Amino acid sequence: MKLKNLVLLFCSIFTCIGMLNGNPISGIPSTLDDLHQWVEQHFAKGKVPPFSFVLDGKKSDDFIRNWQFSAEKLNPKEPNSEETAYTYSDKKSGLVVRCLVTCFNDFKAVEWVLKFANTSEKNSPLIEKVKAIDHQFKYNRKGTFMLHHANGSNAQPSDFMPLDDSLQIGKNIKMMPNGARGSSDNTAFPFFNIESPANEGIMVAVGWTGKWYADVLQSDEKSVSLKSGMERMQLVLYPKEEIRTPKICLLFWKGEDRMVGHNQFRQFILAHHTRKINGKPAELPLAAGLSRGGPSPCNEFTCLTESYAIATIERFKQFNLVPEVCWVDAGWYKGEEEWWKGIGNWVVDEKRFPNGLKPVSDAVHAAGAKFLLWFEPERVRKNTRFWKEHSEWLLEYPAAKNKEDIYNHDTYLFDLGNPDARIWLTDFVSDFLKREGVDYYRQDFNWADGEGSWKMKDQPDRVGMSEIRYIEGLYAYWDSLLVRFPNLIIDNCASGGRRIDLETVSRSSPLWRSDYGYGEPNGYQNHTYGLNFYLPLHGTGLFNSSEYDFRSSMSSSMVMFWDIHSSGSSISEMQACMRNFKRLRPYYYGDYYPLTETESILRNDRWLAYQLNRPEKGDGIIMAFRREKCEDNSLQVKLKGMDKNASYELLDEDSGEKMIKKGEELGRGITLSRGEKKKSVLISYKQVINN
Repeated sequence: MKLKNLVLLFCSIFTCIGMLNGNPISGIPSTLDDLHQWVEQHFAKGKVPPFSFVLDGKKSDDFIRNWQFSAEKLNPKEPNSEETAYTYSDKKSGLVVRCLVTCFNDFKAVEWVLKFANTSEKNSPLIEKVKAIDHQFKYNRKGTFMLHHANGSNAQPSDFMPLDDSLQIGKNIKMMPNGARGSSDNTAFPFFNIESPANEGIMVAVGWTGKWYADVLQSDEKSVSLKSGMERMQLVLYPKEEIRTPKICLLFWKGEDRMVGHNQFRQFILAHHTRKINGKPAELPLAAGLSRGGPSPCNEFTCLTESYAIATIERFKQFNLVPEVCWVDAGWYKGEEEWWKGIGNWVVDEKRFPNGLKPVSDAVHAAGAKFLLWFEPERVRKNTRFWKEHSEWLLEYPAAKNKEDIYNHDTYLFDLGNPDARIWLTDFVSDFLKREGVDYYRQDFNWADGEGSWKMKDQPDRVGMSEIRYIEGLYAYWDSLLVRFPNLIIDNCASGGRRIDLETVSRSSPLWRSDYGYGEPNGYQNHTYGLNFYLPLHGTGLFNSSEYDFRSSMSSSMVMFWDIHSSGSSISEMQACMRNFKRLRPYYYGDYYPLTETESILRNDRWLAYQLNRPEKGDGIIMAFRREKCEDNSLQVKLKGMDKNASYELLDEDSGEKMIKKGEELGRGITLSRGEKKKSVLISYKQVINN
């Protein structure tokens, strides 16, 4: 009896200790101290780490505890963080697995990337089925787990549409982009939220600009497992060769509303995965195009000239419409009538720009703006300069001989996985940007099947190697540009927003998040609604200056492609758009709350509404849209993130009506109304001090 009582006493003590320390019994960090403990417990000698692979047909779980283990503190690359290299070495094969783990001190977030190195003088055993994360998370409450995820971009109104799935025990949900144009192509988005029944969960991000996958499975009533990595990887490493895997990021959150996790993650992205200029997150710009196509056969910027561009800048100045950035897109280079036929030249068309682009950039700078220029260096068209001079650096496109595919026929992929090619391209583009006075670099990628090119290059025992080297090369290329140009902003485009992941958002921003609609407002509302769950920084186009169109395109960035030369344009409307964008932009860096259901966002007979809240300033905005077929002239919404005991002054920015309400009352609901269809509501609010 005494022994039994002693055992019960020890169990009780350890249970209390577990409760005091957060939740180590369930294995889910509840505090920052718990997070560090979680890392130290799972990356430790004699422990199976939260990743896995198969080596020579054997699962790593069965042998990695016997490998030589070491831990080394590194100088962290990010402020408020600690970085440690955990190394697992096999003396027999010479294979070394190095896991670089960053643990953040201002968020309950941890991320890591694996590196495999062959230190021997012979080929390594076959490495396959590498899962950058392979781990089960156990909670202390039974119930249903929810997976909150999203579509990728496919030039549709449903781009980035939120998806909410209830997990079922034993049935997995696998997410993976369609093809390999990019990490957020069509069918999946590499950011998601796993919500547990214990009022806590995990925000997950994958950093890999290729064919990644994530597999989520509810293991039992209290547990969920997560596996993620590259879809294709089965290879040997040559002597002294090293590769990396996708990056995995986990942010642990706790709260009754899963938006707690989303908003913590948005702020985490701003703090640790946003381009910094002079030590601060780069503010995304209000941009304006210097052309809007032209009469047939003009397309994109193929008919833009030096004189027209400078005249447009003078027009901006004349009407007090100078943007923060002047934008020149595809078509400024030598080529034929269609813009895509000249990709690979990257030589300024001297007929239209006899003095290069420098006079244009000089005029932009004289007006007080920055100059942005479009490139697509990864695609090379047959008979262009790159094709003629560096054919040895080009990868064949599987459908290049298909004449019906007008965009990709006779087109090749510039191999960023070749170090010589990458370094040459870095020098070429750097010299160009400096010579022509380019401030912001826009890189597009209209490549439908990069995976097919990588497969064609891979050897039988090197499946996935071409993709790995290419993605590594892309990151190295961008990193080199950012080092050479400390104030550079990279606009990341891939037929819209098909290349958005943790690694790309760390280096770039999607200023043109979707190729859908070119101005169709309801689709733009959907894109803002969906992307804001995860990312605060993204932009889209504005083609008309009406209030409904402007608010539909409103985000943290905007590209104005209205026709400033048209008699149908309104100078006062355009000026109002620019003023209001600059005034509203700061709110989009705050907390985000959807106010209408995601299931109905594709319907034009419904309202769509969302809220942006800045708790540190006690203010925010409500943006709502009564669409063209919506019969309901009012909408009831419950505001989030409000101080229940504080008073707020709300201003209807259209009617000028003001009202003061308590935060508790706003949380119960307020009514938004518009008497006409296809109208918007903008309400700003601020906390007030009661007399």
